[in-house]
Amino acid sequence: QVQLVESGGGLVHPGESLTLSCTVFGDISGFVAMAWYRQIPGQQRERVAIWRPDGDINYADFVEGRFTISKDNAKNTWNLQMNSLKPEDTAVYKCNLQLHLDSSSVHYWGQGTQVTVSS
Repeated sequence: QVQLVESGGGLVHPGESLTLSCTVFGDISGFVAMAWYRQIPGQQRERVAIWRPDGDINYADFVEGRFTISKDNAKNTWNLQMNSLKPEDTAVYKCNLQLHLDSSSVHYWGQGTQVTVSS
């Protein structure tokens, strides 16, 4: 059984930084990608960033160079470093693990962590 545990959300002021972490427990054979999504109330869920083991990393346009997704190679943890946060970054952030198993794509989600940016 694969489990994703997130941490690092909180309340910050505009311009400040936060780092979100997503630790994966279990067998991740067939790993394809790790991504961060966010859900803003009243809006569709949107992908923030995606990390693939071949070095292919992509960010949403709204990131504008402020966020960095990375993997802690010592453990199965992916981090999302968020700098220069804006009030419009306020959302529930969730990590998503994609595996390729038995010719199918399987996704696992973290529980979500609230990020609030407010003065």
